[in-house]
Amino acid sequence: MLLVTGGAGFIGANFVLQTIAETGEAVVNLDKLTYAGSLSNLESLAGEARHQFVKGDICDRELVRRLLSEHRPRALVHFAAESHVDRSIEGPADFVQTNVVGTFCLLEEARAHWDGLGAADKERFRFLHISTDEVYGSLGPAEPPFTEARPYAPNSPYAASKAAADHLARAYHATYGLPVLTCNCSNNYGPRQFPEKLIPLVITNALAGKPLPVYGDGLNVRDWLYVLDHCRAIRAVLEKGAAGKSYNIGAGAEKTNLEVVKSLCALLDAARPRRGGSHADLIAFVQDRPGHDRRYAMDASRIQRELGWRPQESFESGLRKTVDWYLGKR
Repeated sequence: MLLVTGGAGFIGANFVLQTIAETGEAVVNLDKLTYAGSLSNLESLAGEARHQFVKGDICDRELVRRLLSEHRPRALVHFAAESHVDRSIEGPADFVQTNVVGTFCLLEEARAHWDGLGAADKERFRFLHISTDEVYGSLGPAEPPFTEARPYAPNSPYAASKAAADHLARAYHATYGLPVLTCNCSNNYGPRQFPEKLIPLVITNALAGKPLPVYGDGLNVRDWLYVLDHCRAIRAVLEKGAAGKSYNIGAGAEKTNLEVVKSLCALLDAARPRRGGSHADLIAFVQDRPGHDRRYAMDASRIQRELGWRPQESFESGLRKTVDWYLGKR
């Protein structure tokens, strides 16, 4: 079985649902249920014996210790994080506490647990840390995509907190031998995402006839990754990845924020026509946020070459599925 942290959030919940559906493996799901985590993301697992939800904080070391001791998971998959850049600018302390201190607490308890395992279980155990492309900083328009060898250069409190967590995870492998793996992913989208992020915010606002806010000139570029493709990549890393390595996960789908918003508007125009015009008429450019990275792009050749993973969804097919999911909720 797996111990998953943050499994009621966007990516974590999709990972839990997909893992149980496609592998049948049991999951103990530890989540604090802050604003971005919701049991509604897991409602389809009601009565499912292979899923056990535990409400709790990853900084509660006694709780983490008990869960490891009772359930003896073959891996700890660590999603739990504060993840919204805007919120990190307004209140960085929560990001340091959850992303840095929380990861430290998990690493310490995982190390103690791993040290006490028998040889076979010790060989099999993994600590899989889920991180972000934002740790690498910003790319120029002509620069090649981020590789795993790219020096870290975080530009927001959120990115800095995740970079610190990545460094801790790496150090626990180098110093103690803890079998740590790290995944650095590009921008995720898909079902169950909290509506403060760009794609669900645009869908929600458009259907309500509200302005569609776009930062600055809308030309900031991101590499967009469908969340279920990301979850498959995580499982590939968990099953076949080499301890101590990091793996960049991206779909090679670079789009400006404005392109994403216009694509969403076109899909919504077709599915839910707006009286009096296009949903794109609602686009409103707003003041850019401080330290807004201009471009991210991921070189996913390592995970493709070594583990055989490739995304199943194109940006167009993934976006269509995402819009259909949100429309189905209304």
